[in-house]
Amino acid sequence: MDTKPVSVPPDARRTRRRRFKVLGVLLLAAASAGGGYGLSIRGHETTDDAFVDGTIVQISPQIGGKVIAVHVTDNQAVHAGDPLIDIDPGDYEAAAAAAQARLDAARARRQAAQATLDLTRVTSGADYIKAEGLLASARQRVSQARATADAAQADAARAAGDAQRYKELLKSGNASRQRYDQAMAEARSTQARWKAAQAAAASALAEVDQAAAQVKSAGTAALQVAIKAADLALATAQEAQAEAELRTARLNLSYTHIAAPQSGRVARKAVDIGDTVQKDQTILQLVVGTPWVTANFKETQLTRMRPGQTVTVTLDVYPGLHLAGHVDSVQPGTGARFSLLPPENATGNYVKVVQRVPVKIVLDHPEQMPPLAIGMSAIPDVRVGGGP
Repeated sequence: MDTKPVSVPPDARRTRRRRFKVLGVLLLAAASAGGGYGLSIRGHETTDDAFVDGTIVQISPQIGGKVIAVHVTDNQAVHAGDPLIDIDPGDYEAAAAAAQARLDAARARRQAAQATLDLTRVTSGADYIKAEGLLASARQRVSQARATADAAQADAARAAGDAQRYKELLKSGNASRQRYDQAMAEARSTQARWKAAQAAAASALAEVDQAAAQVKSAGTAALQVAIKAADLALATAQEAQAEAELRTARLNLSYTHIAAPQSGRVARKAVDIGDTVQKDQTILQLVVGTPWVTANFKETQLTRMRPGQTVTVTLDVYPGLHLAGHVDSVQPGTGARFSLLPPENATGNYVKVVQRVPVKIVLDHPEQMPPLAIGMSAIPDVRVGGGP
């Protein structure tokens, strides 16, 4: 049986050829798109594990007490130096006044000690010089009294001898009674002068002893000066201590007024009028400074990531907005290692998990940014090179 070839109409052949051409164009476009997408993916790194971050300042009182005024509300914007809260200053004002009184008393004691030391230095030297002069005079009087006593003793001995000779002459009739009486009177007179001279010498010796005691007493001037200097040093130290106590009291008094350390916005206010706060208790927080983005990239995405690379950031809160930024730094450790309970891989069974490393992304042109809240979701796209 003969088989005749089936003839294909010309229109059908043209249609088939057009279909093949269209299919080829589609395949070529798909290949180009796939290649372009592959090149794009290779030159960019992105993650949806990223959030807006910022600086949070904890506001805590330095002293305890009752809150008498609260000047801010939740989410309020404040400037540096604006009042936040006031604590009852009554107890701290009394403490400052008591410290001032102690300082005044200590200062008066120090001034009195200084005056006493100056007086001791002046008078002790003068007393020593005066005592030495008195001792020299007393010694001179002793010498003179001894010389007078010796002369009186010699006169008394001579007069006694004369009286004895005239007595013998009177017995033999060779001397008159009158001359004998004169000799006896002179003997008694010289004997009295000798005793007086001895008494004067003894008195002069007593004066020497007294003057020597005064010299010895005045000789302790250096010791007295040292004692008064020690008293002054103690009073000076007490004054310095009182000054330190006053500074502490005034500092505590200043802590009763709490002001904003920086400009920012109030968050998590946890204090009201009438509350009693304690030292270092967190009463509110301030969100300050310019926010940034913290992106937790997988460790496999950091191979070519470097500080300074450009970043495009999109935010869930502003879907159509693209913020420009750049990679600032990469944390020197994974998020797991800096967690409250870091993993201990040396114990138990080990399962390898791809780690994430926080990357800080700074947003360019912060003055053009819309309002951002810490914790908002973000999607950064980092251009790591090798693609458009």
